[in-house]
Amino acid sequence: MSVEELKKANEHFYDEVFRRRNVDALDDLLADDFVEHIPGPAQSPDKQGAKDLIRQVLAAFPDLEIEIVREVAEGDTIASVLRFTGTHQGEFAGIPATGRRATVFVTDVGRMRDGRWVEHWGLVDFAGLMEQLGAAPGGAR
Repeated sequence: MSVEELKKANEHFYDEVFRRRNVDALDDLLADDFVEHIPGPAQSPDKQGAKDLIRQVLAAFPDLEIEIVREVAEGDTIASVLRFTGTHQGEFAGIPATGRRATVFVTDVGRMRDGRWVEHWGLVDFAGLMEQLGAAPGGAR
């Protein structure tokens, strides 16, 4: 895939799954042998684990907005810096809904094969999220 094709596929992924809330699209967007290299708590490192985690995020932050801040692509790999903003309206990571609005940055790196994601590494500013939800020292009260 060209750099432009990778960026287009990346933008399609975030648009379809997060903006349109179509988690079932992962059946087509992720390869059957998809591997999540940095799974979230209690997340299996496969396609089903990705679906489960994204459903949890969207249930906890139903008004979630996503912005692709930066993308870099080379070969079969694309890296993105993303800004997620949403209101905590459902339980997440054991924390009951707080009604607080939070913004976190996420760094995603993914590798594609035949137009489908086969590997993913994701780093979330989880400490910043916990502070904004009031679940960490120094957080909003």
